[in-house]
Formats: sequence, C-alpha cells, structure tokens
Amino acid sequence: MARSVGLAHVTAHPDGSYVGVWGTYVLRSAFQPIFSFVNGKLVPVAFEGLLRPSRNGTAASPGVFFGLIPPIDRMHVETLSRTLHLLNAGKFLHPSARVFINFDPSVFSDRELTEAALRDMRLVLHEAEIEPERIVCEVTEQRTASQSTLFAFVEALRKHGFSIAVDDFGAEDSDIHRIERLRPDIVKFDAHWINWLMNSGPGYALLAGMVESFARQGIRTVFEGIEHGWQLELAEKSGVSMVQGYAIAYPETVPTVFPFPSPEVAAERGEEKAGTTTAAPAASPRRAQSFGRRGSAPG
Repeated sequence: MARSVGLAHVTAHPDGSYVGVWGTYVLRSAFQPIFSFVNGKLVPVAFEGLLRPSRNGTAASPGVFFGLIPPIDRMHVETLSRTLHLLNAGKFLHPSARVFINFDPSVFSDRELTEAALRDMRLVLHEAEIEPERIVCEVTEQRTASQSTLFAFVEALRKHGFSIAVDDFGAEDSDIHRIERLRPDIVKFDAHWINWLMNSGPGYALLAGMVESFARQGIRTVFEGIEHGWQLELAEKSGVSMVQGYAIAYPETVPTVFPFPSPEVAAERGEEKAGTTTAAPAASPRRAQSFGRRGSAPG
C-alpha cells in the first residue's frame, strides 16, 4: 500500500497517542465534543479535531503556527493535521462517534490536488479503521480561487462518501448563496454571529427561523462557540440540531477518555441497539463538563 504524506510526519508517542512533527513544532490532536439535545439532556454525538502545536515544550496558538507556514507547504501541513486527528480518532473515540475534520478550500486549486489529498485521506482512514461515513468534512470560510473550484472540491468529498459541513455560516464567504450551491448535510453557525443575534428578540427570531428553514431542507445545524448558560437555553429553544462550546465542554488533548453516544442517541441514529453503549451524563447548562484527564481552559 502507498505511504500517506501525512503518515510520514507522524510518530507514536509513549502515552499511546499519535503526534506530528513539523520543523521545530510538535503537533497533537485535541477533540471537542459536539452535543445533541435528547429527552432534555445533552449527549455527545460527534467530536471536532483541533490542532495543538507546541515548540520546546511551550504551547503555541494554532493561528500563529499556521501563519508561519509558507504557502508552498500549506497543503502538506493541512494533510498532516487531518492525519493526526484521524489516527487519534480511530484510537480514542468510540466507533459510533462522528468526526468533524477541517478542510481549507483555498489550498485545493485544481482537481489533481484534490484527488491526491483524498486518496491520502482514504489511506489514513484504512490505517485508523474508520469508515468514511463517520467523517464530516468542514469546509472553512477561506476564499477560494473560484466558485467552480470550490463546488468541484465539495463534490469530490461527497463522492468519497464523506458528509459535508459548511463552517462559520454568517461570516466571510459563508452566506445563504453558498449554502444553496453546496447543498451541505450540516451548517455550523458562526459563533460571533450567534452571539449578536441572540442579544435581541428580532435577532433570535431570525436565528430560529433559519434553523427551521434548514431543517425543512434536510440540513442539520450546529451552534458553535456557546460560552454561556443563557445561550445554551436559547439554542435548545431554537430547535438547533447540535451545540458546541465552552459552556458545555472544553477540548481535550489526547490521550484522554472521551464519552460516546448514549443508548437513546444510538437508537435514534440506528447505529447500535439501545443498551449496548454507556449513557453519557447530562450536561449542566451553566458549567463546562470535563471529559478526561486533560481538561483545558479556553484559549
């Protein structure tokens, strides 16, 4: 079997996790739970992979790290990040949990690059023993060379069996026209936009109306950046499909013990028989849950 580009920069850490090395930086995976409301409780149904770089033992901001990457190396670092998250997901997440992985569409400038990246990803999925149906590809808000390039990229993702999520809806280029053209499975609302809309009655009414409109089209929704209990309460009232944020759970750096879907959620999704998984605890709307040995503060 061919060797993945990402796997070439990954090593197994003594603690059981996989780490990446890029120049003087050590890269680790963190996962933040994404929750659904089920029978009045919050239960985890998915996890988003997040990069945690460090240099000489000191944590570095992901934004700073990516800002230092020359454009010519951006594709390789993006591939390395996805490889890390998928390998660690295969080892530390429950087989029924879905995995959200970020894709920057601006680096996929032509069909050959796209196909090479997706072939590489399929190799990693085979290595991690993860089925493509579990993967949600988040298309981030970065500008692309052209709309046609973006649409071709999303269609290629879909042909490989991955679900599509549009990230940061309401910010930058992620507007309703992009949603109409891309036909995603999931829409993630921009955190700053959510906060702004929730601060007024008319704004909240607009937000709830958009959730309902997407639901009629068969599109699930995620409110990200939920940091306060009152936001969580309004999110539940709006009918949003899923929520994510520090008010519920912080990201956890691997290795850690992650929760997985409760029997109710497993039965609802038809993935496992009720009673074959361990129920997740209800989350408090006003206090972030800690799901492992390495809880981290916002940052």
